[in-house]
Amino acid sequence: MKRSVQIAGYVFLFSFVAFSQASDAALRMVAEKDRTSRAVNGKIADLSASEHFSRGKTYFDNRQFPESREHFYKILELYPTDSSVAGTLFMTGRSYYWERDYERAIVYLSRVAKEFPETLYGREGLSFNGACHVRLGKNSEAAKIYEQYTVMYPDGERIDSAHLNIIDALREAGDYDDAKAWVDKTRKTFTGTPTETNALQALLRMNIHRERWADADAAAETLLRAPVFSGSMTSADEIKYLKGFALEKAGKKQQAMDTYASIGNNYSSYYSGLASVRLARNGAKFHVSPPLTAKQRADNPLMFRTEILQYTKKHKIDPRFILAIMKQESSFRANAKSPAAARGLLQLVLDTALKYNKKAGFPSLQPDDLYDPRTNIAIATEYIADLKDEFGGLYEAIAASYNGGEDNAARWLSRSKPKEAGIFASEVGFAETKNYVFKVMNNYRIYRELYDEDLQKK
Repeated sequence: MKRSVQIAGYVFLFSFVAFSQASDAALRMVAEKDRTSRAVNGKIADLSASEHFSRGKTYFDNRQFPESREHFYKILELYPTDSSVAGTLFMTGRSYYWERDYERAIVYLSRVAKEFPETLYGREGLSFNGACHVRLGKNSEAAKIYEQYTVMYPDGERIDSAHLNIIDALREAGDYDDAKAWVDKTRKTFTGTPTETNALQALLRMNIHRERWADADAAAETLLRAPVFSGSMTSADEIKYLKGFALEKAGKKQQAMDTYASIGNNYSSYYSGLASVRLARNGAKFHVSPPLTAKQRADNPLMFRTEILQYTKKHKIDPRFILAIMKQESSFRANAKSPAAARGLLQLVLDTALKYNKKAGFPSLQPDDLYDPRTNIAIATEYIADLKDEFGGLYEAIAASYNGGEDNAARWLSRSKPKEAGIFASEVGFAETKNYVFKVMNNYRIYRELYDEDLQKK
C-alpha cells in the first residue's frame, strides 16, 4: 500500500479492515445457519435458489470450496432453469480450477460457455476452459479454444489476452511457425498498443528459448526503437536485459556489457540488480548498490523478528525474503484480509493453510486463527519451504508461485531456458504476478542491504 498521501492511506486501511470484518461476519453467519439446519445424515436443507446462491457465494468468496459446492449442487439439482444457474456453473468450475482439479473444472466451464454464450459468465467460462487445457498440458487444444474466443467475442473483455495466450500455447506445443504467425496477426490487430508490445515480447522470449540469439536481438531492437511500454507486461529495462543476455550468448561480450550498463543502477528496477550481477560476473565494472534513502529505510522495517527467525532457520530460508513478502502482502498488518479471502501478515488463504497447519504445529485451525502473527508466520513458512524445494531455491519462482499458483510458476519455469532468474521473470504470464515478483525481489534486495541473515543491522 502506498502511503505518499497519509489521508488516502487511512481511507484504504479503513476499507480493508471494514471489508475483513464484514466478510468474516457473513461467513460465520452462513456457517452457523448451515450447522443448525443440517439433516441427521449431514446434508444441507433444501432452500430457495437465491438463498443457496447467496450462501454458496459467501463460501466461494472465502475459498471454502467444498461448502460452496454443496449449495451450488442444490441449485443445479432443484432449480435447473433458475437465473442463477450461469453463475452457479461458473463458480463451480472456478472452484475446481482453484483446487487444480482441471478435468472437473472443464465440465462446468464448458457447460456455461455452451449454454450461456451471451453472458459474461459464458465468456469467462470459455476463457478459463482454455486456461484449464493449458494447465493440463493440452496446449494445441487450448490454442483452439482461445481462437474460438477471438471469433465469438472480437470485442470481449479478454480479447487481448486470448491472442497472447494463443501465441504462448502454440509455442509450448512446439508449433513455432504458427506461434510466429499469431505474433504477426496480433501486431496487425493491435498496432501501436501495449498488446502489440506484449506480442513482440512473446516473440523475444520464444527466440531466447530456441537459442536464436540474432532473432532475439532483432526483436529486442524492434521493441526499443518504438516502445509502447506503458500498460504492457514488459519494460525497457527488461528488454535491455534480454537483449544483453542474447548478445552475451552470441559471443558479443562488449555489446552485452554496454547493454547491461545502460539499464542503470537503482532499487526501483528489478533488472537493475540483475544487470549489476552480470556485469560483475563478466569482469566489467561492478555497479555498487546505491545508498539507501531515509524513506527506503523507513519503508522496510524489521517486524516480528523472533517469530520469523524461529520458523525460517529450520528450513534454511532467508528471513529477509519472508520480510520482503510480508511487506508486499500486508504491510505488516496482522488483521489484514483481502477480497480473495487471504488473511494475516502473509495473506494465507484457508485452503492453502489447511495443507500445512499440522506440519507447522497447529493441528486445529479456524479461519480467524490466521490473524494470529505466530500462527500465520509458522504456516506460511512451511508453505514457502515446500515451494523452495519445488523450485530449487529460485526465489523469483517462489514469489511467483505464492501469488500466481504453483502450477503456473512450474509452467513458467519449464519454458525458461536457461532457468535463470531474469529469464524466468520475463516468462511470468500474469501482469499482477509479474509485478508482484518485481516488488518482492526489490524489497528483498533492500532488506539484504539493511540486515544480515540473523536480521542484525549491517
